[in-house]
Amino acid sequence: MFATFLTPAPSGVRPLTAARAPAPGAVLPELAARLERPADYPELYRLVRRAVHEVLGVERPGLGLALADLPPQLGAYWQVTGNLIVLNEGLVETMRAHARSPLELNAFVFVVLAHEYLHALGYLDERAVRRVTARVARGAFGARHAVTRMAEGNLWQMYPFLAAAPGGDGQRLRVVRGFDLASSETYIR
Repeated sequence: MFATFLTPAPSGVRPLTAARAPAPGAVLPELAARLERPADYPELYRLVRRAVHEVLGVERPGLGLALADLPPQLGAYWQVTGNLIVLNEGLVETMRAHARSPLELNAFVFVVLAHEYLHALGYLDERAVRRVTARVARGAFGARHAVTRMAEGNLWQMYPFLAAAPGGDGQRLRVVRGFDLASSETYIR
């Protein structure tokens, strides 16, 4: 099945010029190194945007992040035409409690955020977005990196304890402040 990419691109999506297009299979070691240290949501999102930009040549500024207690089988969601990614806080906290390293936790959050960011870029088909997430991971981090293994695998099979994460109905949202400041730091303080 082909990736569903809206044409023309959604407003705010900026294509990378051909002159700056990365070489196929490029690996970004500085991104990989950054994932090995503790990171907050805004920093992980900056890494997601950079990886997607380098590998696919597109970006979308101006998204926000909210945390909510969602059912454990739902990692996150993005409402079509919306500007907010909603991340399952219970799932992240369960992963945080079980992660053996900052890299493992960061890779998990990176994959979930990348998946939803790709939806916001116009990739709407779930199977296609999973393939594109894996393509971005492989292109940015290489075939053997934790992000790539998670993106190419099934997180709920890799981490069965996630099924026991506390769940909720998503009624309460907590907005993460300063999530995408890179888009507005020159004019919003």
